[in-house]
Amino acid sequence: MANELSSEYWQKRYVEGQTGWDVGTVSTPLKSYIDQLTDTQIKILIPGCGFGHEGKYLYEKGFRNVYLLDYSEHPISYLRSVLTELDETHFMVEDFFSHVGRYDLILEQTMFCAIDPSLRTAYVEKVYDLLNTGGKLAGVLFNKQFEGGPPFGGSAQEYKTLFSMHFSNVSIQPCYNSIEPRLGNEVFIQAIK
Repeated sequence: MANELSSEYWQKRYVEGQTGWDVGTVSTPLKSYIDQLTDTQIKILIPGCGFGHEGKYLYEKGFRNVYLLDYSEHPISYLRSVLTELDETHFMVEDFFSHVGRYDLILEQTMFCAIDPSLRTAYVEKVYDLLNTGGKLAGVLFNKQFEGGPPFGGSAQEYKTLFSMHFSNVSIQPCYNSIEPRLGNEVFIQAIK
């Protein structure tokens, strides 16, 4: 499965326009979360950022320490062309699991459901590693099972168990403002290091 989900796999999906996960704008649960943030100086990572709608929205709101990471060159090239005020260090084409850095906030929007479920423990460990003490993971996870994948689904209870192995403060709540096709199938996670 890991080979199936290689950078080439994702590049091909972008080039062929097979991006069903992309809703064309910042996801409403994350928009509501971002609207509550007051410190525009915090350092934010968006792994598996895709076309970076959340990153663009953060930039519009005055955040300049936003770092966009994707396994595929295609969406990162696009982001470079639209966020021209950000220098090259803000755009990364690399494997999330190899990334090195320290962040105050990591935003999750579709990466977790795109990786093979066998990598979920490694994902939690990596997020924990990348966060500063007091840093937070916030984002949207599917509360639904899918046949095959990606996307790969799961349940709120499964996520609570998984993230609680490293984070002592984990909150998982149903999303009240998901887009219509995802209504009732998403949860919002917050985990503090």
